Amino acid sequence: MGKFNEMSFGARFLVLLFAAAIVGAAYYYVYLSPQVQANQELKVKIDDKNRENAQLRQFEPKLAELNRQMAILQQQMEIQKKIVPDDKDADQFIRLLHDTAASSGIEIRRYTSMPVANHEFYSDVPFSIDIDGPYYSVMNFFQRVSELERIVNIDNLQMGNMKSGSAAKVKGGYQYAPGETVLANCTATTFFSHEPDQPAPAAPGKPGTVKQ
Repeated sequence: MGKFNEMSFGARFLVLLFAAAIVGAAYYYVYLSPQVQANQELKVKIDDKNRENAQLRQFEPKLAELNRQMAILQQQMEIQKKIVPDDKDADQFIRLLHDTAASSGIEIRRYTSMPVANHEFYSDVPFSIDIDGPYYSVMNFFQRVSELERIVNIDNLQMGNMKSGSAAKVKGGYQYAPGETVLANCTATTFFSHEPDQPAPAAPGKPGTVKQ
């Protein structure tokens, strides 16, 4: 310590300046340099995020239009589900035909399930049905079926009067109302959608008869 005091003012100043430089360098490398590097990394991230926001900002005016298109597509999907549902519940289809027959003034006496025909995106689910009622009511039933939201095809139609039921190929006799004039047998086919990789739907159930 005595030697330091014996040094000239200029020498002591240089020693203190050198010591301060060492302390400053040590502080920089130990404390300040990591913070500088962290700040630089953060700045890079902020710049990247700003560029990303700038790229996305050009789509902002189109957001309302995209939302509108998504809403339209959602509505179209809901309509599609009504036309060709993905629910394979046969009871729902039978209730639909039953309600249509009741509003038309006819009777559906029998529903017999037939083999399901599977395709890539949908399946045909046919039922053989026996119906009877007044002639114009039977025609009204077929008209109403053609106007349903859900797709229902009617084919293999066989009709006859009450005295020649065999011509209609109905599967049994019933107690008919006085105003009924027509017996008919036909195939009512509905459709169910499914994904291509999904397993084929099972048969819609055992043959059955509905009596009114």
